[in-house]
Amino acid sequence: MGRYVLRRLLQLIPVFIGTTFLIYLLVWAVPGDPFADMCGERPCPPEFISAMTDKYNLNDNVVVQYLKYMGALLSGDFGQTYSEQPVADLIANAAPVSLRLATVAVLIEAVIGVTAGILTGLRGRGFLDNLVLVSTLFLIAIPTFVTGFVIQIVLGFQLEILNPTVSSEATWGELIIPGFVLGSLSMAYVSRLTRTSISENKRADYMRTALAKGQPKRRIVGVHLLRNSAIPVITFLGTDIGNLMGGAIVTEGIFGIHGVGRLVFDAILSKQGAIVTGVVVMLVLIFLLVNLVIDLLYAVLDPRIRYD
Repeated sequence: MGRYVLRRLLQLIPVFIGTTFLIYLLVWAVPGDPFADMCGERPCPPEFISAMTDKYNLNDNVVVQYLKYMGALLSGDFGQTYSEQPVADLIANAAPVSLRLATVAVLIEAVIGVTAGILTGLRGRGFLDNLVLVSTLFLIAIPTFVTGFVIQIVLGFQLEILNPTVSSEATWGELIIPGFVLGSLSMAYVSRLTRTSISENKRADYMRTALAKGQPKRRIVGVHLLRNSAIPVITFLGTDIGNLMGGAIVTEGIFGIHGVGRLVFDAILSKQGAIVTGVVVMLVLIFLLVNLVIDLLYAVLDPRIRYD
């Protein structure tokens, strides 16, 4: 196990370098003058532009800029914005909110989606199965921003059950509805994935063997069926954490949440490439580490898997 973990950690290095360089290249290839709005309505003086260009190494080619950025990143420096704000401080303020939102979304999609998938997978075709299939197809067909606006208008403005926007504290309770909106699409996929996995494993040879041995149905379902059916579901849920944090721009905008998605959106509009790159670096690290944890969980769920 230790050698496998070490090998996987070494494999993460070229993946991290390749993904961050690609993002860095795309961010700095965006056209436009990053200093256009820094001097008000008048254009910035050439002396100011020259000084800022030298300060942020914009005269260097993209490879040299990336190497300098990575050198500073290894020492914990995520760089500065053009207004000299530390990017690390901006991420530190926004990331906990997005992490809480993504956690709520994953919990909602895991609890509701897995439960619906288990019930429909065990019972087979019937009213409940048709209801879940229609409901999940409905969630998949409707864009997230439509779901968010409908819930906000109905529950927030018409019924006044909840606040239409989230406060600056962004407590766990306030993030339940935005988390449901953010995780609604993934919840539909989790439900269908769980149902399909259980339906396939119900007909496996080891299930017939367990039934022939006279084992209790609860043990057959809980130990054999669910553990073997959980591997694709756990894989999807794990990889979805990074996707939810990075893809929450629409949800955070609807409910007024000041998280990573809102930070990236504002940075793109103001051409603050250091912020976009810093956020993406954080998301890449989260994505790679979560995938490593998921790979290690495979051996826990399926005893046949060994990391020798």
